[in-house]
Amino acid sequence: MDTGDTAWVLTATALVLFMTPGLALFYGGLVRSKNVLGTMMHSIAAIGLVSILWVLIGYTLAFGPDIGLVIGGLDHIGFAGVGAEPSPLAPTIPHSTFAMFQMMFAVITPALIAGAFAERVRFRGYLLFVAIWSIAVYAPLAHWVWGGGFLGAAGLGAIDFAGGTVVHISAGASALAAALYVGKRTGYPGGMFVPHNVPMVILGASILWFGWFGFNAGSALAAGGLASSAFVATHLGAAAAMIGWLIPERIRHGKATTVGGATGAVAGLVAITPASGYVGPLAAIAIGLAAGIVCFLAVELKQRLRYDDSLDAVGVHLVGGLVGALLTGVFASLAINPAGADASLAQVGRQAAAAGVTLVFAFVATLVILKFVDRTVGFRASEDEEETGVDLIEHGELAYVFRERDRTPGRAPLDLGEAELAVLREQLVLEATARVMESMRTDVEEQESALD
Repeated sequence: MDTGDTAWVLTATALVLFMTPGLALFYGGLVRSKNVLGTMMHSIAAIGLVSILWVLIGYTLAFGPDIGLVIGGLDHIGFAGVGAEPSPLAPTIPHSTFAMFQMMFAVITPALIAGAFAERVRFRGYLLFVAIWSIAVYAPLAHWVWGGGFLGAAGLGAIDFAGGTVVHISAGASALAAALYVGKRTGYPGGMFVPHNVPMVILGASILWFGWFGFNAGSALAAGGLASSAFVATHLGAAAAMIGWLIPERIRHGKATTVGGATGAVAGLVAITPASGYVGPLAAIAIGLAAGIVCFLAVELKQRLRYDDSLDAVGVHLVGGLVGALLTGVFASLAINPAGADASLAQVGRQAAAAGVTLVFAFVATLVILKFVDRTVGFRASEDEEETGVDLIEHGELAYVFRERDRTPGRAPLDLGEAELAVLREQLVLEATARVMESMRTDVEEQESALD
């Protein structure tokens, strides 16, 4: 047991947890104002729901004793045997620390999928989807790659340091399935589907960048040279991808946007994730640049393919994850991590096979889960509900309330109907106009008094 390693992994666990509220802000800023709370709740609710499921069943399926290279056994159901003693998978830290660190990966992964169907799904359907997906898709994938399954060192030999396949390709493939199943938002692409709060997007991306150091460097599971190397690669991958996105955006659209810069950085973080513990600084820059360019082109292609991936979960996480997984095989070095592999055509093939298995499994399983959820509790909101906004329909709240309309005891301002809201908007405009006119009149009077 090493106290330094334990301290670092506990810190990294907190950093990865912090990424999920960061994702809530990132996604929340990208949607229209009437859907910001519902979109943020997709991330926040995942923290509560998946954390409980991870303790009850998810962890043991992912990291319990291997059964046929396919799934973990039930030895750790309810965190049984997960205490202060180390795990064989992390011999220098408490088993509970390792399990909690892995929990945070399980939490954020289904929340990433929500970017594909933002602004048009029911909250109860989302919760059921996340519950099933985290057990039936995420846990097996984590076992296949990290828990002794057939894609990792015990089988195929693909390498994934921190979640390129387990987290990003699985989430991106599931996002594609969800976008196709749910269909387009009402009015898309002809309506005004623009981010309502760009500073919120920047803040969310910044928190993600900050937390990603725990995501990748923490995956070394020790405080040492490998963690430091992953830390360096993580930062350089994100920085290079931001540039890799902004340059073609400037060429294509004539402007380098703040949303583009933030999205490019996230794409780089996605791509460097599987490679972060296996590549040096120059390779990290190359991976980041490639991810920025390719993910930008993928998001642009979305318009031609005419599917509605609301917040570009497919273009960033699926495409970025694929870029990172394949380029890990191109740039990996045993000099960086003796437990990894050297770059070779054979390793690229292993990476491609693991990515393909993950993509197909997650895509098909997600379609099945969505069909079940839709038939049981419903998934897609109606057109009228979508027009009103999921904030009011699903949560009975508004993100931005600047004054109370009705002070009658027992009557909340959020009880207003559409007609009353229209009257309220008109009153606010009239009151604002009156204040401006009064200010102008006061200025004129003051000027006349000065002349007298």
